[in-house]
Amino acid sequence: MNRTNNINRRKFLEIFGYCSCGLVFSSCSTAPITDRKQLKLIPESTLNRQAVQIYENVKRKAKLSKDKKQLNEIKEIGARIEEAVSSYFDSQNKKDPTYGFNWEYILIDNDKIKNAWCMPGGKIAVYTGILEITKNKHGLAAVMGHEIAHAVAKHSVERASRALVLNVGTQIVDIASGGKISTASRTAGVDVAGLLRTFGIDNPFGRKQESEADYLGLIFSSIAGYDIRESVKIWERMKESNKGNEPPEWMSTHPSSLRRIESLKNWIPEIIIKYPPIKTG
Repeated sequence: MNRTNNINRRKFLEIFGYCSCGLVFSSCSTAPITDRKQLKLIPESTLNRQAVQIYENVKRKAKLSKDKKQLNEIKEIGARIEEAVSSYFDSQNKKDPTYGFNWEYILIDNDKIKNAWCMPGGKIAVYTGILEITKNKHGLAAVMGHEIAHAVAKHSVERASRALVLNVGTQIVDIASGGKISTASRTAGVDVAGLLRTFGIDNPFGRKQESEADYLGLIFSSIAGYDIRESVKIWERMKESNKGNEPPEWMSTHPSSLRRIESLKNWIPEIIIKYPPIKTG
């Protein structure tokens, strides 16, 4: 009985392995500018449609700021970065990764949340709480450039594709181990597979994407004509605002503030020279 199960399990793994390899190899691409290899199994259009629905839901439920002057500044910064990104890729004779984006900006009235985000397809939200950290248009451009970089680099597509592979892969490993992972989870009352994914794969992978967004965000802010040196000051202010409450880096999907500051300082001189403001229009 056990021998039969082992043979069946081995055959299943072989078949899955062949299929998975073919799927993965045919779905590999690279991130813009950095050329980091990416896995994209899920169509971008699918995530874009879902992002529109989620964004509309946020607009209905969140308290939107009535500060039109601040919202207009956000829209102006966004438009400059939009145009600069498209112009840059056109100048390089490369496909514009923002082609088909339907850009939109909202300002959410919540001083407790120091954050901003950009969904696939260019749906952007800025929280009023981040404005005390950004201080000025250059700081705000640095934050928005970072968030826009996530969308330009298709990080959401990559994460969704990775989640698909990990979910299937965990089940396969459990089968291969004779159910040892699920047994350990039941015995310990802990999602062992989930912990392995979170601290072994998801968090380091998230930090890689965050660092890439930091780097690309500097480029996009620079070619849009903003002073990217302000980005260092932002993270110094963010570090002060957190007052040592950051989790250890290995437990986080984001690099630590100190690591970000160090990386930004290293990148800025080269980016200022290599990616000066670009003429648009």
